[in-house]
Amino acid sequence: MTRFENLQQFINIHLNAKSHTLNAITGDASFRRYYRLNHDNKHLIVMDSDPKKVNNEPYISLNQVFVEQGFLLPTIIASDEKQGFFVLSDLGSTHLADMLDDANRTEHYQALISLSAQWAKTPAASAMQAYNEDFITLELDIFSQWLVNDFINEPLNAEQNVMWQTSSALLIKAMLEQPTVTVHRDYHSRNIMNSNGQWAIIDYQDAVRGPLCYDLVSLLRDCYFKLPQKELTSLLDFAYQEFTAQNLLANTSFDEFKYWFDLTGLQRHLKAAGIFCRLYLRDGKTGYLDNILPTLDYIIEVAANYPELKALSEWTKNTIVPKVTEKLAKERS
Repeated sequence: MTRFENLQQFINIHLNAKSHTLNAITGDASFRRYYRLNHDNKHLIVMDSDPKKVNNEPYISLNQVFVEQGFLLPTIIASDEKQGFFVLSDLGSTHLADMLDDANRTEHYQALISLSAQWAKTPAASAMQAYNEDFITLELDIFSQWLVNDFINEPLNAEQNVMWQTSSALLIKAMLEQPTVTVHRDYHSRNIMNSNGQWAIIDYQDAVRGPLCYDLVSLLRDCYFKLPQKELTSLLDFAYQEFTAQNLLANTSFDEFKYWFDLTGLQRHLKAAGIFCRLYLRDGKTGYLDNILPTLDYIIEVAANYPELKALSEWTKNTIVPKVTEKLAKERS
């Protein structure tokens, strides 16, 4: 039997749903596939997550952890862990990404900053890895390997390698000196949903124990949507006040907080740009190519504000972006 036939059998057995319709939902960047199941006038989500490609244990165990903390997540209604098939509650189809033209956008972001503060205080769980120096370095290597070496074929020369190592060390230091909290790792507009007026979180399975500013960067410097600078500045001030009120910050000036935010964002965007290239080169997914240049723009813009990172900004602007632009033009022609 094919995997899809096995999935149909799983649905028939666990839901007694011989009469149903299954419609594919646009997939995410992972190996998971999602379907919307219509059965007896009910809507459910079916997740196909092949255990040969994906470790499903964190998805299952962290679901319970976050639900116990009061967060709205997809409910696991039925599962076959051996095959990697899951039936989940349907939270609808409205993401934050669909609400970015809303007149109440700032209020939405403020609510989600407050929600992220609550998320940060979730107790550590065994499924959460430590976002330590090795982990951060591994993520930075995604940029140098998949974008610099493999996508544009522009290996670092000796001088650039020194710049890269120096810049990486600064980013790692800034991330490790922050308070350690529970981090979603992909807390952005496509992973936050509005379900019947409540904020719901999906794709939580990669949660780690890491730097306080990481989820805030994911939200406010979203790879898929750029907030106007004035709004970003206002929301960053709100976050500083909120994190302080929630006892996540102590004896930390706003300037230090913003430094953490900016450098954490640089690390995240370097990783993300590399992942967009990896999704294309390794997995054949073209849907993220358009996100590479806007993500590099963040790096150029933010790094330019710090003298010690100006070389990173200039290298990205003068060497990386022209090569990426050229490569993208070739791939699309």
